[in-house]
Amino acid sequence: LCFINFIHFLFTGTARLDWALKICVSFYLHSPWIHFHQRCYLMCETQNERFPLGQFPFIYSKEVEVARRSDQPIVALESTIITHGMPHPINIETAKAVENVVRKEGCTPATIAIINGQIHIGLEADELPYLASCNQVVKASRADVPFVVSRDLTASTTVAATMILARRADIAIFATGGIGGVHRGAAESFDVSADLTELSRTPVTVVSAGAKAILDVPATFEMLETLGVPVINYGSDVLPAFWCRNSGIEATLIAKTVEDIVDFLNTKRGLELEGGTLVTNPIPEEDAIENDIIDKAIELALKQAETQGIKGKDVTPFLLKEVMEATQQKALQANIALIKNNAKLAAQIAIADKKQKNR
Repeated sequence: LCFINFIHFLFTGTARLDWALKICVSFYLHSPWIHFHQRCYLMCETQNERFPLGQFPFIYSKEVEVARRSDQPIVALESTIITHGMPHPINIETAKAVENVVRKEGCTPATIAIINGQIHIGLEADELPYLASCNQVVKASRADVPFVVSRDLTASTTVAATMILARRADIAIFATGGIGGVHRGAAESFDVSADLTELSRTPVTVVSAGAKAILDVPATFEMLETLGVPVINYGSDVLPAFWCRNSGIEATLIAKTVEDIVDFLNTKRGLELEGGTLVTNPIPEEDAIENDIIDKAIELALKQAETQGIKGKDVTPFLLKEVMEATQQKALQANIALIKNNAKLAAQIAIADKKQKNR
């Protein structure tokens, strides 16, 4: 504008801002820049239409959709146990069995996963085997979900990711095997699972058999206390340690009945306290493994992991696999038993919670 006004002033002795502005607008409309800006605008519009704020599209299974419309209780289930927790075909058999446990209690199961960039809340009959047999499946936590979706990848969801997606789908109760936590040697590696921080921020109740025994269990529960996550131990005064009923850590919050748990959750909502709740459910006594057997197997697995240079997200699946082999698959059978036990309790909590909300 200044340059055009200067030229006009040289020839006429006057400055005309309106005249200079018209020339600039005319030049812009006939330049390649307008096409560039139009493309940018259209790209933004397309992204906004694809991902409207707070309305990310989910694909609900037919069973889950029916439950949503009829306001029936739903229990979320993670999918990492299918892709990274158990060998094939036991992973498929266990996933189906866990869903059936939830159904038997009168609830609807919603196994959560990402398939080809689409977030699924509940899997159809043909989708679960596809996920279990897929070769390249990402183990997705909070940080990975946007990447997986944007790249149209397939992923199973960890405790943290399942909590996030369950919350977005308005599912308040979630059953898993064991949560992630503080890894052994975390003082040097700083390896701490995102599950813990997610429990402190996302209002979903997670039912598990405690922290996985391969972790630093005492440090994990100390971290949960620091983060302000309530840990409700069901039916016992000692916290469990996944395959073992007794972690040696005294429980401070104990619920003797499902109604006790639901009363706590309702009170927590009434106080508008943020974050989730961890319900620890000891493995049934007949399926539990003695602590000394598990401790020896874990020590051996840790040495193998160090020798082979296993790090990051690969550590937990590797250790679980090694422990299963070291215990002659007793740990695998215990794992199946505890996830079924957790699914049963989660369904009972979901039903009781729904009834109390509808009063």
